[in-house]
Amino acid sequence: MHVRNGPARQRAWERRLELPLLIASPLFLACYAVLVLVHRADPVWHDVALAWLLLIWTLFTVDYGVRLLLSGQGPRFVRTHWLDTIVLVLPLLRPLRIVNTYVALQRRRGRPRLSLYGRVMAYAGVTAALLTFAAALAVLQQERDAPGATIRTFGDSVWWACSAITTVGYGDVTPVTPWGRTFAVALMICGLALLGAVTGSFSSWLIQVFGREDQERAPDTGKGSPGSENSPGTPSRRP
Repeated sequence: MHVRNGPARQRAWERRLELPLLIASPLFLACYAVLVLVHRADPVWHDVALAWLLLIWTLFTVDYGVRLLLSGQGPRFVRTHWLDTIVLVLPLLRPLRIVNTYVALQRRRGRPRLSLYGRVMAYAGVTAALLTFAAALAVLQQERDAPGATIRTFGDSVWWACSAITTVGYGDVTPVTPWGRTFAVALMICGLALLGAVTGSFSSWLIQVFGREDQERAPDTGKGSPGSENSPGTPSRRP
């Protein structure tokens, strides 16, 4: 379906929704945290968190549908915007949308404040922290009432998530449910990818720093050194 001035209207829509989406993403995670941690202790807070959760997810769905309609790409939009598609189907990955929205806001300001390597490490760190928190909540929701489960409290789930995303895996607490193990595999894969991104960026930054120092030191060598044949004040040797 073709929409008149679709691309321009899509860009205007995305600029208008950038800040609300940036606020809604952590709010979605906060509502999910209340939904999991309150559990059956307070039905009122549980119902309020669930209502806000559905409302925010509806906002994300409307945003996705409007951009799909205005893009004029049809089914190809799903493939070109694969991250938005994944987080819409799997709302637990909604923290990834925070980084995506922040990148869009930084692009509007012009030149980013951090260098390329600094941005990669900062985005990877934020993504790792959000994914760890979201995975800890999801696994706790699946595991705490399961027979033979070792993850009973939020502290247990956070400890497990930290060991899983860093690929350490102490094994003292492990998921026993199918969904819990599915979240564990996904978290370990994300941990390997983030660790590789941070390690590669840090190594490239070190190589760049050392290379710059070598370039700055190179012009000084061979000029005025005591052992140089052409250094000032050194008499020439003639046979």
